Amino acid sequence: MQILGTVTSVFRGRRNSFAQNPELQNKQGRGVNRWVIYKQLCVAKSALDLNDRCLAVLSSLLSFLPDDDMNEKTGLVVFPSNRQLSLRAHGMPESTLRRHLASLVEAGIIARKDSPTRKRYAHKDREGGVELAFGFSFAPLLDRASEIAGIADKILAEQKALKRLRDEVSVMRREIASAFSENADGSGDLIQGLEGLFVRFRGVVDTIPRRASLDELMIIKANLAAIYDELAIALKNMAIVPERSGSVAQSERQHNESLPESLFESQNGKKIDLEEPSSEETDPSISQSKSSIPVSTAISLDQVLRTCPDIREYGPNGISTWRELQDASQIVSGFLGISPSAYREALSFMGADATSTAIAWILQKLATISSPGGYLRSLTQKARAGGFSISQLLFSGMISNGNLASARIAMRLQRAGRPMSNTNP
Repeated sequence: MQILGTVTSVFRGRRNSFAQNPELQNKQGRGVNRWVIYKQLCVAKSALDLNDRCLAVLSSLLSFLPDDDMNEKTGLVVFPSNRQLSLRAHGMPESTLRRHLASLVEAGIIARKDSPTRKRYAHKDREGGVELAFGFSFAPLLDRASEIAGIADKILAEQKALKRLRDEVSVMRREIASAFSENADGSGDLIQGLEGLFVRFRGVVDTIPRRASLDELMIIKANLAAIYDELAIALKNMAIVPERSGSVAQSERQHNESLPESLFESQNGKKIDLEEPSSEETDPSISQSKSSIPVSTAISLDQVLRTCPDIREYGPNGISTWRELQDASQIVSGFLGISPSAYREALSFMGADATSTAIAWILQKLATISSPGGYLRSLTQKARAGGFSISQLLFSGMISNGNLASARIAMRLQRAGRPMSNTNP
Protein backbone atom coordinates (compact mmCIF):
# COMPACT_ATOMS: atom_id res chain seq x y z
CA MET A 1 0.00 0.00 0.00
CA GLN A 2 2.82 2.34 0.71
CA ILE A 3 4.28 1.71 -2.71
CA LEU A 4 0.92 2.33 -4.38
CA GLY A 5 0.45 5.50 -2.40
CA THR A 6 3.87 6.69 -3.44
CA VAL A 7 3.19 6.03 -7.08
CA THR A 8 -0.18 7.73 -6.83
CA SER A 9 1.33 10.73 -5.15
CA VAL A 10 3.95 11.00 -7.87
CA PHE A 11 1.37 11.13 -10.66
CA ARG A 12 -0.80 13.46 -8.61
CA GLY A 13 2.21 15.67 -8.12
CA ARG A 14 2.85 15.82 -11.88
CA ARG A 15 -0.74 16.79 -12.53
CA ASN A 16 -0.59 19.47 -9.86
CA SER A 17 2.72 20.83 -11.18
CA PHE A 18 1.27 21.13 -14.70
CA ALA A 19 -1.82 22.88 -13.37
CA GLN A 20 0.31 25.31 -11.36
CA ASN A 21 2.89 25.99 -14.14
CA PRO A 22 1.67 28.78 -16.48
CA GLU A 23 4.67 28.35 -18.84
CA LEU A 24 3.62 24.81 -19.71
CA GLN A 25 0.06 25.97 -20.29
CA ASN A 26 1.22 28.81 -22.56
CA LYS A 27 3.49 26.44 -24.48
CA GLN A 28 0.60 24.08 -25.10
CA GLY A 29 -1.76 26.87 -26.10
CA ARG A 30 0.53 28.90 -28.34
CA GLY A 31 0.46 28.40 -32.10
CA VAL A 32 1.60 29.78 -35.41
CA ASN A 33 0.21 29.66 -38.92
CA ARG A 34 1.99 26.88 -40.79
CA TRP A 35 2.21 28.75 -44.09
CA VAL A 36 3.41 31.97 -42.47
CA ILE A 37 6.35 30.22 -40.86
CA TYR A 38 6.96 28.32 -44.10
CA LYS A 39 7.33 31.61 -46.01
CA GLN A 40 9.71 32.85 -43.32
CA LEU A 41 11.75 29.68 -43.76
CA CYS A 42 11.92 30.31 -47.51
CA VAL A 43 13.42 33.73 -46.81
CA ALA A 44 15.84 32.44 -44.15
CA LYS A 45 16.82 29.22 -45.95
CA SER A 46 20.42 30.27 -46.54
CA ALA A 47 20.96 31.05 -42.86
CA LEU A 48 19.50 27.67 -41.86
CA ASP A 49 21.38 25.63 -44.52
CA LEU A 50 18.21 24.58 -46.34
CA ASN A 51 17.81 24.17 -50.09
CA ASP A 52 14.75 24.33 -52.31
CA ARG A 53 14.21 20.56 -52.30
CA CYS A 54 14.19 20.47 -48.50
CA LEU A 55 11.58 23.22 -48.46
CA ALA A 56 9.47 21.29 -50.98
CA VAL A 57 9.50 18.23 -48.69
CA LEU A 58 8.66 20.44 -45.69
CA SER A 59 5.71 21.92 -47.58
CA SER A 60 4.44 18.41 -48.26
CA LEU A 61 4.75 17.50 -44.57
CA LEU A 62 2.94 20.67 -43.48
CA SER A 63 0.03 19.80 -45.76
CA PHE A 64 -0.74 16.76 -43.56
CA LEU A 65 -1.51 18.92 -40.51
CA PRO A 66 -5.25 19.08 -39.77
CA ASP A 67 -5.36 22.87 -39.39
CA ASP A 68 -3.45 25.94 -40.53
CA ASP A 69 -2.91 26.93 -36.91
CA MET A 70 -0.04 24.74 -35.76
CA ASN A 71 -0.12 24.07 -31.99
CA GLU A 72 0.11 21.22 -29.51
CA LYS A 73 -3.65 21.02 -28.97
CA THR A 74 -4.37 20.13 -32.59
CA GLY A 75 -1.31 17.88 -32.77
CA LEU A 76 2.19 18.39 -34.09
CA VAL A 77 2.90 14.86 -35.35
CA VAL A 78 2.17 13.79 -38.93
CA PHE A 79 2.45 10.18 -40.04
CA PRO A 80 2.24 9.92 -43.86
CA SER A 81 3.69 6.97 -45.69
CA ASN A 82 6.56 7.47 -48.09
CA ARG A 83 4.18 6.91 -50.99
CA GLN A 84 1.76 9.63 -49.82
CA LEU A 85 4.61 12.00 -49.09
CA SER A 86 6.16 11.37 -52.50
CA LEU A 87 2.88 12.13 -54.26
CA ARG A 88 2.53 15.47 -52.49
CA ALA A 89 6.19 16.24 -53.22
CA HIS A 90 5.45 16.07 -56.97
CA GLY A 91 6.65 12.51 -57.41
CA MET A 92 10.01 12.87 -55.67
CA PRO A 93 11.85 9.51 -55.48
CA GLU A 94 11.83 7.88 -52.05
CA SER A 95 15.62 7.85 -51.84
CA THR A 96 15.73 11.61 -52.42
CA LEU A 97 12.84 12.04 -50.02
CA ARG A 98 14.67 10.25 -47.22
CA ARG A 99 17.78 12.34 -47.80
CA HIS A 100 15.92 15.63 -47.49
CA LEU A 101 13.97 14.42 -44.47
CA ALA A 102 17.30 13.70 -42.79
CA SER A 103 18.46 17.22 -43.67
CA LEU A 104 15.35 18.73 -42.06
CA VAL A 105 15.96 16.70 -38.91
CA GLU A 106 19.61 17.74 -38.84
CA ALA A 107 18.67 21.41 -39.28
CA GLY A 108 16.36 21.24 -36.27
CA ILE A 109 13.15 21.89 -38.21
CA ILE A 110 11.41 18.57 -37.52
CA ALA A 111 12.03 15.62 -35.18
CA ARG A 112 11.42 11.91 -35.55
CA LYS A 113 8.95 10.29 -33.17
CA ASP A 114 9.55 6.62 -33.84
CA SER A 115 7.20 3.80 -32.94
CA PRO A 116 8.50 0.51 -31.51
CA THR A 117 8.51 -0.87 -35.06
CA ARG A 118 9.84 2.41 -36.55
CA LYS A 119 6.66 2.68 -38.59
CA ARG A 120 4.48 5.78 -38.92
CA TYR A 121 0.95 5.33 -37.64
CA ALA A 122 -1.49 6.64 -35.03
CA HIS A 123 -3.81 5.30 -32.31
CA LYS A 124 -7.29 6.80 -32.65
CA ASP A 125 -10.37 6.86 -30.43
CA ARG A 126 -13.90 5.87 -31.42
CA GLU A 127 -14.62 9.30 -32.85
CA GLY A 128 -11.52 9.17 -35.05
CA GLY A 129 -9.46 11.56 -32.97
CA VAL A 130 -5.74 10.90 -32.72
CA GLU A 131 -4.69 9.76 -29.27
CA LEU A 132 -1.08 8.81 -29.99
CA ALA A 133 0.87 9.28 -33.24
CA PHE A 134 4.28 8.18 -34.45
CA GLY A 135 5.98 9.96 -37.35
CA PHE A 136 7.47 13.44 -37.77
CA SER A 137 6.94 16.09 -35.10
CA PHE A 138 6.86 19.84 -35.77
CA ALA A 139 7.62 20.67 -32.14
CA PRO A 140 11.16 21.95 -33.00
CA LEU A 141 9.70 24.21 -35.69
CA LEU A 142 7.15 25.61 -33.24
CA ASP A 143 9.83 26.20 -30.61
CA ARG A 144 12.00 28.10 -33.11
CA ALA A 145 9.16 30.14 -34.62
CA SER A 146 10.31 33.43 -33.06
CA GLU A 147 13.94 32.76 -34.01
CA ILE A 148 13.04 32.02 -37.63
CA ALA A 149 10.83 35.12 -37.80
CA GLY A 150 13.71 37.26 -36.53
CA ILE A 151 16.14 35.84 -39.10
CA ALA A 152 13.65 36.40 -41.92
CA ASP A 153 12.97 39.99 -40.83
CA LYS A 154 16.70 40.73 -40.71
CA ILE A 155 17.28 39.31 -44.19
CA LEU A 156 14.34 41.25 -45.63
CA ALA A 157 15.63 44.45 -44.04
CA GLU A 158 19.08 43.87 -45.55
CA GLN A 159 17.57 43.20 -48.97
CA LYS A 160 15.51 46.39 -48.75
CA ALA A 161 18.55 48.44 -47.71
CA LEU A 162 20.61 46.88 -50.51
CA LYS A 163 17.99 47.71 -53.14
CA ARG A 164 17.67 51.29 -51.88
CA LEU A 165 21.44 51.79 -51.85
CA ARG A 166 21.73 50.31 -55.35
CA ASP A 167 19.11 52.78 -56.60
CA GLU A 168 20.95 55.68 -54.94
CA VAL A 169 24.22 54.66 -56.59
CA SER A 170 22.49 54.38 -60.00
CA VAL A 171 20.93 57.84 -59.69
CA MET A 172 24.22 59.40 -58.56
CA ARG A 173 26.08 57.69 -61.39
CA ARG A 174 23.56 58.96 -63.95
CA GLU A 175 23.72 62.53 -62.63
CA ILE A 176 27.52 62.64 -62.74
CA ALA A 177 27.57 61.21 -66.27
CA SER A 178 24.96 63.76 -67.33
CA ALA A 179 27.04 66.59 -65.86
CA PHE A 180 30.10 65.49 -67.83
CA SER A 181 28.04 65.19 -71.03
CA GLU A 182 26.45 68.61 -70.65
CA ASN A 183 29.77 70.24 -69.90
CA ALA A 184 31.23 68.57 -73.01
CA ASP A 185 28.61 70.30 -75.17
CA GLY A 186 30.47 73.61 -75.06
CA SER A 187 33.13 74.62 -77.54
CA GLY A 188 35.75 75.51 -74.91
CA ASP A 189 38.23 73.11 -73.38
CA LEU A 190 37.57 71.50 -70.02
CA ILE A 191 39.02 73.28 -67.03
CA GLN A 192 42.15 71.96 -65.41
CA GLY A 193 41.38 68.99 -63.16
CA LEU A 194 38.09 68.02 -64.81
CA GLU A 195 39.77 65.38 -66.93
CA GLY A 196 41.13 63.76 -63.79
CA LEU A 197 37.64 63.69 -62.27
CA PHE A 198 36.31 61.96 -65.36
CA VAL A 199 39.04 59.31 -65.22
CA ARG A 200 38.32 58.76 -61.51
CA PHE A 201 34.61 58.48 -62.28
CA ARG A 202 35.22 55.85 -64.96
CA GLY A 203 37.54 54.00 -62.60
CA VAL A 204 34.78 53.73 -59.98
CA VAL A 205 32.03 52.84 -62.46
CA ASP A 206 34.05 50.19 -64.30
CA THR A 207 34.80 48.31 -61.07
CA ILE A 208 31.18 48.02 -59.85
CA PRO A 209 30.45 44.27 -59.52
CA ARG A 210 27.23 42.85 -60.92
CA ARG A 211 26.18 41.56 -57.48
CA ALA A 212 27.69 44.10 -55.12
CA SER A 213 27.28 43.62 -51.38
CA LEU A 214 26.00 46.27 -49.00
CA ASP A 215 29.51 47.19 -47.84
CA GLU A 216 30.81 47.42 -51.42
CA LEU A 217 27.93 49.69 -52.44
CA MET A 218 28.55 51.96 -49.46
CA ILE A 219 32.19 52.40 -50.53
CA ILE A 220 31.12 53.04 -54.14
CA LYS A 221 28.55 55.59 -53.01
CA ALA A 222 31.14 57.41 -50.90
CA ASN A 223 33.55 57.58 -53.85
CA LEU A 224 30.84 58.84 -56.21
CA ALA A 225 29.73 61.41 -53.63
CA ALA A 226 33.29 62.75 -53.39
CA ILE A 227 33.54 63.00 -57.18
CA TYR A 228 30.12 64.66 -57.34
CA ASP A 229 31.11 67.30 -54.78
CA GLU A 230 34.39 68.08 -56.54
CA LEU A 231 32.61 68.27 -59.89
CA ALA A 232 30.00 70.64 -58.47
CA ILE A 233 32.74 72.92 -57.12
CA ALA A 234 34.56 72.89 -60.47
CA LEU A 235 31.40 73.73 -62.41
CA LYS A 236 30.54 76.45 -59.91
CA ASN A 237 33.95 78.01 -60.39
CA MET A 238 33.32 77.98 -64.13
CA ALA A 239 29.91 79.61 -63.49
CA ILE A 240 28.26 76.81 -65.45
CA VAL A 241 24.67 75.93 -64.65
CA PRO A 242 23.66 72.82 -66.64
CA GLU A 243 20.35 73.37 -68.41
CA ARG A 244 18.62 70.00 -68.22
CA SER A 245 15.60 71.25 -70.15
CA GLY A 246 17.45 71.22 -73.48
CA SER A 247 16.42 68.53 -75.89
CA VAL A 248 18.70 65.72 -76.94
CA ALA A 249 18.33 66.74 -80.57
CA GLN A 250 19.54 70.28 -79.78
CA SER A 251 22.54 68.86 -77.93
CA GLU A 252 23.46 66.63 -80.85
CA ARG A 253 23.05 69.55 -83.26
CA GLN A 254 25.50 71.61 -81.21
CA HIS A 255 28.01 68.76 -81.43
CA ASN A 256 27.61 68.47 -85.17
CA GLU A 257 28.11 72.21 -85.57
CA SER A 258 31.24 72.30 -83.40
CA LEU A 259 32.94 69.28 -85.02
CA PRO A 260 33.87 68.93 -88.73
CA GLU A 261 31.54 66.77 -90.78
CA SER A 262 34.39 64.69 -92.17
CA LEU A 263 37.84 63.93 -90.91
CA PHE A 264 39.19 64.42 -94.42
CA GLU A 265 37.64 67.83 -95.01
CA SER A 266 40.22 70.58 -95.44
CA GLN A 267 39.96 74.05 -93.95
CA ASN A 268 38.60 75.57 -97.17
CA GLY A 269 35.88 72.94 -97.42
CA LYS A 270 37.39 70.85 -100.23
CA LYS A 271 37.44 67.07 -100.00
CA ILE A 272 40.71 65.16 -100.35
CA ASP A 273 40.90 62.87 -103.36
CA LEU A 274 41.12 59.31 -102.10
CA GLU A 275 42.23 57.79 -105.40
CA GLU A 276 45.69 56.25 -105.10
CA PRO A 277 48.28 58.14 -107.22
CA SER A 278 49.78 56.01 -110.00
CA SER A 279 53.37 57.18 -109.70
CA GLU A 280 54.26 58.97 -106.48
CA GLU A 281 57.47 58.04 -104.73
CA THR A 282 58.53 59.13 -101.32
CA ASP A 283 61.73 61.08 -100.85
CA PRO A 284 63.79 59.20 -98.24
CA SER A 285 65.39 62.41 -97.04
CA ILE A 286 62.00 63.95 -96.39
CA SER A 287 60.80 60.79 -94.67
CA GLN A 288 63.69 60.77 -92.28
CA SER A 289 63.19 64.42 -91.40
CA LYS A 290 59.58 63.96 -90.40
CA SER A 291 58.66 62.65 -86.95
CA SER A 292 56.14 59.87 -86.55
CA ILE A 293 52.88 60.21 -84.63
CA PRO A 294 53.18 58.99 -80.98
CA VAL A 295 49.93 57.06 -81.01
CA SER A 296 50.59 55.08 -77.82
CA THR A 297 50.65 58.27 -75.72
CA ALA A 298 47.33 59.48 -77.10
CA ILE A 299 45.20 56.34 -77.11
CA SER A 300 45.37 52.89 -75.61
CA LEU A 301 45.54 49.57 -77.43
CA ASP A 302 42.27 48.57 -75.78
CA GLN A 303 40.60 51.66 -77.27
CA VAL A 304 41.86 50.70 -80.74
CA LEU A 305 40.62 47.11 -80.43
CA ARG A 306 37.19 48.17 -79.14
CA THR A 307 36.79 50.69 -81.97
CA CYS A 308 38.14 48.29 -84.63
CA PRO A 309 37.33 44.76 -83.38
CA ASP A 310 37.65 43.08 -86.82
CA ILE A 311 41.44 43.24 -86.67
CA ARG A 312 41.42 40.72 -83.80
CA GLU A 313 40.63 37.91 -86.26
CA TYR A 314 44.01 38.33 -87.94
CA GLY A 315 46.07 37.84 -84.79
CA PRO A 316 47.28 34.21 -84.55
CA ASN A 317 46.98 34.24 -80.75
CA GLY A 318 44.84 37.31 -80.38
CA ILE A 319 46.13 40.86 -80.03
CA SER A 320 47.40 41.98 -76.64
CA THR A 321 50.40 44.17 -77.57
CA TRP A 322 51.17 46.89 -80.10
CA ARG A 323 53.66 44.55 -81.77
CA GLU A 324 50.94 41.95 -82.39
CA LEU A 325 48.73 44.71 -83.83
CA GLN A 326 51.53 45.71 -86.21
CA ASP A 327 51.98 42.11 -87.40
CA ALA A 328 48.23 41.70 -87.95
CA SER A 329 47.94 45.00 -89.83
CA GLN A 330 50.83 44.06 -92.12
CA ILE A 331 48.96 40.87 -93.06
CA VAL A 332 45.71 42.79 -93.57
CA SER A 333 47.39 45.40 -95.79
CA GLY A 334 48.11 42.70 -98.36
CA PHE A 335 44.50 41.48 -98.29
CA LEU A 336 43.21 45.03 -98.76
CA GLY A 337 45.39 45.63 -101.81
CA ILE A 338 47.54 48.32 -100.20
CA SER A 339 50.77 48.58 -102.18
CA PRO A 340 54.12 48.10 -100.40
CA SER A 341 55.12 51.66 -101.32
CA ALA A 342 51.98 53.09 -99.69
CA TYR A 343 52.61 50.99 -96.60
CA ARG A 344 56.27 52.11 -96.34
CA GLU A 345 55.29 55.74 -96.88
CA ALA A 346 52.74 55.52 -94.07
CA LEU A 347 55.37 54.00 -91.78
CA SER A 348 57.74 56.85 -92.58
CA PHE A 349 55.34 59.70 -91.80
CA MET A 350 52.94 58.13 -89.28
CA GLY A 351 54.99 55.56 -87.41
CA ALA A 352 54.32 51.87 -86.87
CA ASP A 353 51.60 52.22 -84.20
CA ALA A 354 49.63 54.90 -86.06
CA THR A 355 49.91 53.01 -89.36
CA SER A 356 48.66 49.80 -87.73
CA THR A 357 45.77 51.70 -86.16
CA ALA A 358 44.87 53.31 -89.50
CA ILE A 359 44.86 49.93 -91.29
CA ALA A 360 42.66 48.47 -88.53
CA TRP A 361 40.28 51.39 -89.07
CA ILE A 362 40.24 50.87 -92.84
CA LEU A 363 39.46 47.18 -92.31
CA GLN A 364 36.60 48.07 -89.95
CA LYS A 365 35.13 50.57 -92.45
CA LEU A 366 35.88 48.50 -95.56
CA ALA A 367 32.23 48.45 -96.63
CA THR A 368 32.30 52.24 -97.12
CA ILE A 369 35.84 52.60 -98.53
CA SER A 370 36.30 51.89 -102.23
CA SER A 371 40.09 52.29 -102.37
CA PRO A 372 41.93 51.23 -99.18
CA GLY A 373 45.30 52.13 -100.72
CA GLY A 374 44.15 55.60 -101.68
CA TYR A 375 42.60 56.04 -98.27
CA LEU A 376 45.90 55.24 -96.56
CA ARG A 377 47.80 57.58 -98.88
CA SER A 378 45.39 60.41 -98.06
CA LEU A 379 46.06 59.84 -94.37
CA THR A 380 49.78 59.90 -95.08
CA GLN A 381 49.42 63.20 -96.97
CA LYS A 382 47.65 64.76 -94.00
CA ALA A 383 50.33 63.39 -91.65
CA ARG A 384 53.03 64.87 -93.90
CA ALA A 385 51.30 68.27 -93.70
CA GLY A 386 50.90 67.97 -89.94
CA GLY A 387 47.10 68.00 -90.06
CA PHE A 388 46.36 64.41 -89.11
CA SER A 389 45.51 62.94 -85.70
CA ILE A 390 45.00 59.22 -85.22
CA SER A 391 42.84 59.94 -82.17
CA GLN A 392 40.41 61.98 -84.27
CA LEU A 393 40.25 59.11 -86.73
CA LEU A 394 39.12 56.70 -83.99
CA PHE A 395 36.83 59.11 -82.21
CA SER A 396 35.04 60.00 -85.46
CA GLY A 397 33.56 56.49 -85.16
CA MET A 398 32.05 57.44 -81.84
CA ILE A 399 30.59 60.58 -83.40
CA SER A 400 29.09 58.62 -86.29
CA ASN A 401 27.52 56.21 -83.79
CA GLY A 402 25.89 59.06 -81.87
CA ASN A 403 28.17 58.94 -78.79
CA LEU A 404 29.02 62.62 -79.13
CA ALA A 405 29.67 63.47 -75.49
CA SER A 406 32.10 60.59 -75.00
CA ALA A 407 33.95 61.51 -78.20
CA ARG A 408 34.30 65.11 -77.09
CA ILE A 409 35.66 64.10 -73.67
CA ALA A 410 38.01 61.55 -75.19
CA MET A 411 39.39 64.06 -77.69
CA ARG A 412 40.05 66.56 -74.92
CA LEU A 413 41.77 63.95 -72.82
CA GLN A 414 43.89 63.14 -75.87
CA ARG A 415 44.91 66.79 -76.15
CA ALA A 416 45.96 66.65 -72.51
CA GLY A 417 48.15 63.64 -73.35
CA ARG A 418 46.22 61.13 -71.21
CA PRO A 419 45.18 57.67 -72.49
CA MET A 420 41.54 56.68 -72.32
CA SER A 421 40.55 53.27 -70.96
CA ASN A 422 36.83 53.74 -71.49
CA THR A 423 34.88 56.65 -72.92
CA ASN A 424 31.31 55.70 -72.09
CA PRO A 425 30.17 57.13 -68.73
